[in-house]
Amino acid sequence: MNDPPRVLLLGGSGAYALPAGTLGERLSSRRVRTPYGLSNPVHLWEKSGFRYFFLSRHGERGYDRTAPYVNYRANIYAAKSLGVTRIVSWTGPGAISREIRPADLVLPDDLLDFTRNRPSTFYEGKGIGFIRQFPVFCETLRETLRSEAKPRYGGGKLHFGGTYACTEGPRLETPAEVRFLARAGADLVGMTLCPEVFLARELEICYAAVAYVTNYAEGVRKMPYRRGALFEGMLPPEEASAVETAKNAIPGVAIAAARALAGKERDCPCAVSMERYRKRGVIGPDFRGWVASAPSRK
Repeated sequence: MNDPPRVLLLGGSGAYALPAGTLGERLSSRRVRTPYGLSNPVHLWEKSGFRYFFLSRHGERGYDRTAPYVNYRANIYAAKSLGVTRIVSWTGPGAISREIRPADLVLPDDLLDFTRNRPSTFYEGKGIGFIRQFPVFCETLRETLRSEAKPRYGGGKLHFGGTYACTEGPRLETPAEVRFLARAGADLVGMTLCPEVFLARELEICYAAVAYVTNYAEGVRKMPYRRGALFEGMLPPEEASAVETAKNAIPGVAIAAARALAGKERDCPCAVSMERYRKRGVIGPDFRGWVASAPSRK
């Protein structure tokens, strides 16, 4: 309990509406001032003696900010400044692969980035940042999440691996775009993992994602338009409760994985992604000197 928290649970869709007690006891909250503006509120939680940070990507009381307008750089910078070394991020994508259904959990292992207007690096105007993106997600963290998810989630299937296509949003994709993504190898389509995962790698933070599948992507199944319903009908009504169960299972899985890795030395590529620049003397030990100065973004 005396060890400082090193894990951030980065909540996605529905993070603002978890059942009471899911996260444990909240000890403190703060917004971190960064060169990129204020971060979302970062909360320190404790559950069964284990402390960790939690941040809700889209808002505190509801879905207040869509994916294109999340301040990803401020959030990741804030995590690094608080001493975070591992991030478990959750996201609610749509299913493209016919092997995946709503309420399934997926631990993706690859990405297609189709975002267009999001600041995607800390190293603007600098001669650094040529970082290899393999593995895309921290393998150690993914393996631990898989081990902890198996006994804790009895809802839909657990898929270990899959390619997540990240689109700009906030609109949903057209049927032709989904067909294109399928031909490109995408299994899921969502809007939140990019540039988050790349920014984490730039600051040598381990990052893995847990996707709870919220709906079928457009055209995967013929779904009638339902006025006023979530996604206007891309999720069958009878599957809505199972999707909610999947979402609510993620914090328990993430906290268990973080606890299992607590105190273990990191020996993955994520932890040394900037080593080449360090050896050359281009960057120093303090990450604050690595990043480009930027005007505040609120």
